[in-house]
Amino acid sequence: MKAIQAIGHGAIVSTEVAKPAVKAGYVLVKVYAAGLNPSDGTNASGGFAEFTTFPRTLGRDFAGVIEEDPWGTPSRVGKKVFGTSGDFLSFAVDGTHAEYCLVPQEGIAPMPSNLTFTQAACVGVPFTTAFTALVRAQLRSSDTILVVGASGAVGKATVQLAKAKGCTTITASRQNTTDINTTTDPQLTKALTMTDGRGPEVILDTVGDVVLMRQALEVLADKGRLAYIAAPPGSPEFTFAMRTLYRKEHSIVGCNTLKYSIEEMARIMTELAPMFEQGLLTMPPDEELTKLRFENTVEAYDQLRARKGNKYVLCWH
Repeated sequence: MKAIQAIGHGAIVSTEVAKPAVKAGYVLVKVYAAGLNPSDGTNASGGFAEFTTFPRTLGRDFAGVIEEDPWGTPSRVGKKVFGTSGDFLSFAVDGTHAEYCLVPQEGIAPMPSNLTFTQAACVGVPFTTAFTALVRAQLRSSDTILVVGASGAVGKATVQLAKAKGCTTITASRQNTTDINTTTDPQLTKALTMTDGRGPEVILDTVGDVVLMRQALEVLADKGRLAYIAAPPGSPEFTFAMRTLYRKEHSIVGCNTLKYSIEEMARIMTELAPMFEQGLLTMPPDEELTKLRFENTVEAYDQLRARKGNKYVLCWH
């Protein structure tokens, strides 16, 4: 079968590999579409050396149809499913940027009936990252949440999930399409204005900018929680005033979906699926997603690692 593999030292190739043989406890998924995420580029470049060995078929997210399920009771052959890696696919074992993928039986979720394969293949990493981060931040329906990096995939997912919970949302990015433009308001002062000086109870930073994170602590409400999902290259130190932190009872939490199993991720996606069907969550239409063929996926990885371009999806059918 055709596959996209990282072979070490940042090199990525389009190649032919053996179709995986189904084994006990697994299903064989015929992949119809597989999203590309920034973490896929990081993985290919050796950024997850503690998890990944090479050569390795890349890809964390997928949508497709179960082709073989010999141990299913009853068999789910022909069912449309979607899922995401957790700490497994593309790290411990080969991933989803291939025509077929071997997935643990409990590592799949029923695909929302109102999404196309292309749309469903873009749900995994962004929405499970947002979901777990909001759980870690102990988001409540009465909270106001500031989402820094709200124009990105995880940021957009966070805003949707927070609104579905009944929260008030404030969005921030380097664009004028959000409530706060962090280029013209790097102090995030509008977050105070929009909360009558109180500050948001939760701030989720999807960017990992040290300066913005320090500023976020300045505008965070008493007893507030600052959660973040990323760090810049080199992992610079993030410092804070110890006295201020404890006197305001602030909390700082990191969030990493590689600390979750593929089965845990499938349970989250099973919970998300009806929210898409009910219209509480939405995905961009197919025409707003950049569909890739096998032949041009390696080139798209170069754009992905340069943080350029739209949301890429490898489509097989």
